[in-house]
Order: sequence, then structure tokens, then C-alpha cells
Amino acid sequence: MTALSPTPRSTIRRGSRRARSERAELHAVLDAGVICHLGVVIDGAPVVLPTGYGRLGDTLYLHGSTGAASLRAAAQGAPVCVTVTLVDGIVHARAVFHFSMNYRCAVVHGVPRLVTGEDERLAALRAITENIAPGAWDHARGPNRRELAATAVVALDLTEAAVKVRCGPPGDDDEDVTQDGVTGRWAGVLPLRTVHGVPEPCPLLPGTTAVPAHVSGPDDDHRR
Repeated sequence: MTALSPTPRSTIRRGSRRARSERAELHAVLDAGVICHLGVVIDGAPVVLPTGYGRLGDTLYLHGSTGAASLRAAAQGAPVCVTVTLVDGIVHARAVFHFSMNYRCAVVHGVPRLVTGEDERLAALRAITENIAPGAWDHARGPNRRELAATAVVALDLTEAAVKVRCGPPGDDDEDVTQDGVTGRWAGVLPLRTVHGVPEPCPLLPGTTAVPAHVSGPDDDHRR
């Protein structure tokens, strides 16, 4: 697997020590996320919208309504920026200036292409569905022709991407650290983790419908 090769706009300059260079780390961040933010310029103004996505190899797939202006712009060759951010903890410092977050973040630049081939469209939609709800594609009804016609899918190559990660304790000034015994101020990290709750069945379901294993299984999904 090749390493990331930063371009001028994907080179991390501020906090460069937190940059990651391995493509596997890019894949790991993308695979751990559930939603991305798609940034595109429409009519001269920037628009950033939450969007579902999935990854197959070194291609990121995004989908949405064919009527969505953001997807239309992307499908017509507008440059885009896609960001996935995972917050792992709130960093409590001794001084408010040094409060921070532990996070993993991937930023991808490029010009998407509209996916038109039936096989690739279905593979992309499966990847997107499985990224959001693992196991759901084989359980639920697949898309019909009307639904496929109403759905736009675009593919974004992962060549131009950057990954930045912050982890660990606060970076306080030495003089604040030496005052710990005097001030009694607490410093450290408050971890954050999103977990699956108890499934809430649709009120229209028959009472005899069992919760499938891919929904009711143990929450071993570390990514959220």
C-alpha cells in the first residue's frame, strides 16, 4: 500500500507533527466514520453538507438525491473537499488556552465523477449502506429502478488526501504544571464514544418480528 503523497493543498502545515503519512491510516479513519461533510462551491458560495459515504479500495463513494444541488455540482465536475472527523475525547487543560480535543480527521480533495454503470452503482450503494448499518444490505429490500433513478452516486479518488490525529494528555505550560499542588486544578482527557442503544422497533412492525442479529448484536463497534 502506497503512502500518502501530499499536494500543496493537502499538506498539513499547522500542527504538522500530528500528520499521518500512511494510506492505511486514511482508510482506517474513513472506515471508522459514519458521515462525512461534503464541501463544494455553488453559485460562487461555499456549501458544506453532511453526506452518507462508503469506501471501496481507494475510492470514496457519496450518494444523495438527484435533485440535491451539491451532488449535481459534484457530478458535473466541480472540485470538492470531503472531511471525516472522529472526536475521541475532550482534553481538559490547566489553562483554557490549552483545552483541546483528541481526534482523527481525514480530508480528501478532488473532482468526483458521476457513477453511471449499474454494477458499480450497486456496489457503491452497498458500500455506503454497510458503512452506516453493517449487515443491512442483505437484510433489507434492495433498491428498485425508481429508487435508483432518484439516487445520484459520485466517486472520489483518494489520491489527494491528508490525515491528522491528536491523542494524549494536555500540553500545558510548565509553570501551570508546577502549580498543580497549589491550585488543585484537574487536567486530563474525558473520553468520548458513541455506542448503539437499545433498538426501537417501528410501531408498524408485527409484535412477532424479531430484532435481527446485525441490529441487536453486542456493541463491539469501536469506530463510533
